Amino acid sequence: MFNFSFDKRVIYVIIAIMVLSTVAQYANNPDSFLGLLFSIPGVLIAITFHEFAHGFVAYKLGDNTAKMEGRLSLNPLDHLDPIGTLLLLFAGFGWGKPVHVNPTNYTRKISMEKGEALVSVAGPAMNLLLAIVFTIIDGAIYKFSGIVFLSSTVGRIIMTLIQSTIAINVGLGIFNLIPLPPLDGSKIIMPLLPYNAKQWFRNNEQIFYIVFIVIWITGIAGMIISPIINLVTTGIMNLGGFIFGF
Repeated sequence: MFNFSFDKRVIYVIIAIMVLSTVAQYANNPDSFLGLLFSIPGVLIAITFHEFAHGFVAYKLGDNTAKMEGRLSLNPLDHLDPIGTLLLLFAGFGWGKPVHVNPTNYTRKISMEKGEALVSVAGPAMNLLLAIVFTIIDGAIYKFSGIVFLSSTVGRIIMTLIQSTIAINVGLGIFNLIPLPPLDGSKIIMPLLPYNAKQWFRNNEQIFYIVFIVIWITGIAGMIISPIINLVTTGIMNLGGFIFGF
């Protein structure tokens, strides 16, 4: 997914501030804390399938590094990064334990650069696919379960869990498409860049890390991607409505 290449203590300080700030908000609003609890299954699903997708596509391209490290697994414990998981819970975006790949093992039918792009896009694509799948499940339950179930405590909990999972997967998928290191989007765009642009991008990667941190902690990243997340979510929900005639 992604991996920071500089002093992580800076990230830890930022995360601590964000978590403490969010916890303070939850203390004043118990309903928000309940929403946090409901988001946990969605976070586990989103991160697990995201990282599995990276490893699976790399394996299909000829690299068995992820398989040898036990990452071709749907066990959340194999993929959760403590810091990234906390962030996804408290800040709405985060990451899993990066899947190690070796592009030199990729099949020679495609370039290593294109192989890296395919492996990188697999994670966000998986999240968006999961959002669609859970939207269909949501629509099917709403269509066929009946008002008694939907109005029951169990029904409301199940629907809340499903809708939270949809939102988390859309958010994680779109967030990782931002074309800045260390996000997946930075590798996805690489084959599309001219040679000189690629070299400049690689030579100045640390600058982009700093840019990412700045837009992250200032909230600019959220302002940029929130409209996209809302648009994608609306589109997926409309697809569910179209399928079930809502």
